[in-house]
Amino acid sequence: MKLLMLGWELPPHNSGGLGVACFHLAKALAYKGTSIDFIVPYSAKHENIDFMNVHSATTLSPLHKFGMGAYDSSFLIETIEPNNPAESSSTIRSIQKRYVQFVEQFVTKNDFDTIHAHDWLTMEAGIRAKELTDKPLIVHVHATEFDRAGGNSGNPIVHEIEYQGLMMADRILAVSEATKRIIVEKYGIPASKIEVVYNAIDTASFDDGYEYDRRTYRYLEGLKQEGYTIVSAITRLTVQKGLVHLVRSMAKAIDKYDRMVLLLAGDGEQRDELIQLVADLGISDKVFFTGFVRGKQWRDAYSVSDVFVLSSISEPFGLTALEAAHHDNALIITRQSGVGEVLSSIFRYDFWDEDRLADQLVGIATSSALKESLRKNVTYEYARISWHDVAAQCIGLYTQHTKQEAFV
Repeated sequence: MKLLMLGWELPPHNSGGLGVACFHLAKALAYKGTSIDFIVPYSAKHENIDFMNVHSATTLSPLHKFGMGAYDSSFLIETIEPNNPAESSSTIRSIQKRYVQFVEQFVTKNDFDTIHAHDWLTMEAGIRAKELTDKPLIVHVHATEFDRAGGNSGNPIVHEIEYQGLMMADRILAVSEATKRIIVEKYGIPASKIEVVYNAIDTASFDDGYEYDRRTYRYLEGLKQEGYTIVSAITRLTVQKGLVHLVRSMAKAIDKYDRMVLLLAGDGEQRDELIQLVADLGISDKVFFTGFVRGKQWRDAYSVSDVFVLSSISEPFGLTALEAAHHDNALIITRQSGVGEVLSSIFRYDFWDEDRLADQLVGIATSSALKESLRKNVTYEYARISWHDVAAQCIGLYTQHTKQEAFV
């Protein structure tokens, strides 16, 4: 099986979970014998990738460095086509056009069986590849514009791209039942066209010689020795993630039990707003902002934490919850997060219910037995989820549609 995979990022040049999911899915597919050509819109080394061919659609540096990451649809604007679009790199739309042009050239020179496009950023390229080759198009939805907008209207250009991609796809993969419902209800796509394919965690990828360095968060380690509970959110600081509600819940929880602190690891457009909110609530000494973290600092943030909160207003899946569980965290997850469909040993709440979250935080912080029970039991649950199972599910769908194509 030869696969053309279209994505916007891969580690270590990723701005979030989309690149991580693409990496591990592709790795599992390659392990099962799939030959993969993966196209990204930037040029950079991927020294940890030897299981597939990575092609660069442009000579640009990784796009998150320019504020054009995989989650920036809120800043997307349609621009007048320049005389030479190949020279333009000022907007996401111009980079998408260059990406499509590269894919057009690539598919005329290379053979493959199936096209697998990830999210709205590559849907237009996927449609064009299907038009030129008549190969089946699989569209993988990790998040919709309704998720990214966090309950707001979202970007109409992105909505149109998503609608076109979903309509033209031969099969749609959704990362949760919640995402499938959005696709059906918001875009009018038949449910029979959509397959739920949950994300997973590759626990072996964490066996890389990492050792937690207590010096990274020395002050927090000192607080833990004094009996404090470290609550964390390792995420983008954006409206989708519901962090305003989380901060307000922390303030309410601290009013009831003050031996708790919050670690916010990440960056985003809400950073200054959240810093101001923390000050207004009088808990500046209990909330710590790290900025964007990756690599060892990212692992250390999980390791210092006792309780991980996934506070999203709309989260199609939520890989960070599995990563936190692997680092021995108790989990609290909003009911609006898809990862809750595969985990049971967790606390859940509605993203807006600040009082309930505050009570859950206090409950875990004041009961070591409860905290340990949540930590231990969720370990058995996430260990059952495998990227190899996800890959087998995808290969079954590829084969099904390739056979259908053969009989047309």
